[in-house]
Amino acid sequence: MNKKKILVILSACIGIFLCLLDTTIMNVSLPAIQTELNVPLTSLSWALNIYTILFATLTIPLSRWAQKFGQNRFYIRALVVFMLGSLISASANSVTILIIGRAVQSIGAATMLPLAMTIGIQTASLAQRNTVMAVLGVTQGFAAALGPVVGGIVTQFFTWRWIFLINIPLIIISIALCVFVLDLKAQPLRTRIDIGGSILSMVFLFTLTLALVKGREWGWSSPIIIILLGVASASFISFLLYERKCAMPMIDLSLFTDREFSASSVAMVFSNMFLVAVTVILPTYFTKIVGTSELKAALLITPISVSVFVASPISALLIKHFGPRRPIFIGWVLLTIGYYLLATINLRYLPMEILACLLVGIGFGFVVGPITVLSASDFTGDRLAASQSVIGVLREIGIVLAVAIYVSGLYGNINTAKANSQAYVTQQVSQLAVPTSAKKVLTTQIKTAITNEHAAKQAINVNNPAITAVLTRIHRHIEQQFDHAFAQLYWYSTPFVALAILSTWLFLDKKRFLSLANKV
Repeated sequence: MNKKKILVILSACIGIFLCLLDTTIMNVSLPAIQTELNVPLTSLSWALNIYTILFATLTIPLSRWAQKFGQNRFYIRALVVFMLGSLISASANSVTILIIGRAVQSIGAATMLPLAMTIGIQTASLAQRNTVMAVLGVTQGFAAALGPVVGGIVTQFFTWRWIFLINIPLIIISIALCVFVLDLKAQPLRTRIDIGGSILSMVFLFTLTLALVKGREWGWSSPIIIILLGVASASFISFLLYERKCAMPMIDLSLFTDREFSASSVAMVFSNMFLVAVTVILPTYFTKIVGTSELKAALLITPISVSVFVASPISALLIKHFGPRRPIFIGWVLLTIGYYLLATINLRYLPMEILACLLVGIGFGFVVGPITVLSASDFTGDRLAASQSVIGVLREIGIVLAVAIYVSGLYGNINTAKANSQAYVTQQVSQLAVPTSAKKVLTTQIKTAITNEHAAKQAINVNNPAITAVLTRIHRHIEQQFDHAFAQLYWYSTPFVALAILSTWLFLDKKRFLSLANKV
């Protein structure tokens, strides 16, 4: 592969890295942003949600429009839009400006991700495709896992604004590479824009992602969520019926007749869901419950990022020799073991926590490496671009599902832990041989600590030897309750991760896959 092609792939990797990094980079930084902008978390959460919602909604139509107007030029424009969004976000002095900046970022990202994949893949010959896809795949997995780590480190040593400013030099490098190595005079495809398909796909993805993101806050049985899910269902069915009859559809549904693409689509959703369920939830546990700094919380999940970076390219290359089933099967098994450990170990015991994170990272890497390669199948041209836009959307849906399921579950578990802890506090304090007024004061202090989720440190902050033993028991009980609130999420998830192993058999077996690969 010549130098020019390597530079094209480098530019594509930068675009992919930035898009997926900014999906999760804000999570650990939210307390710092909330403090500086002085806004409630419910308002600030829209800065996270708008990125995910618009990313999922616009990826398919913007990718399609890029084919019509010239994907290389469109990609550079997308980089500029993403940079503008980063600058607006970094300079925000109110939550409204931050949300606007994140929305602009998302529009750029929705265009960048599928185009970066398409441009990078088209650079290579079919013989080189697996290697290039392995590089692009490891960039995706690494960026998705690295977001909270980078966010924690940058927030600790600089300010939260630098989680956006670090994008700028990378974007400038990518733009310079594009201008230097891409053919900006290439003629766009002569194709019509499927307006009906665009509208229906955007309505479906917008209503679905909005319902999933806001379901916990608005109530899963509330009228607005029911309406959103109803509109999503109706628009999805309408989209499928419309696309089947459309002469030049937004998405060529025949993509899903390719077994490797269909299997990769399923695995892409679930693998990203199970990864984000760890990379988002664990930092919350360490910062809110254990009381560690954002930096330490970020470092404690670094083993996931490192193992994804190592495992993804290895597994992507293994499919050349063993077919897809074996590495993907190994990946799901390791993910299952990792989840089982998260559900059963004491997460405060760091060697076991690191081991669990390593298993999750290696498992995800062994799944996502092959499916990134297989999602491109032997597609070329328009079908290749369409496949990558669909895979990009499915990746975001996996992330949205993780947030919807695990954050909702976490809030429910924490509320249960608080209620159980408060009942235990009342029962234990009532047995103390101290005046009733002192019992009331002590009970109020401890329950306030529980409400603020820092009971583990505050519950024994009383310099009275006579009640130390009771407070120690309360402290131990509260700690166990909150630890259980997090572990329970992974305990209930473990069987579903294990069931994902069955998706392995959606892929071609070794003999048929290698026979097909040799023909290509």
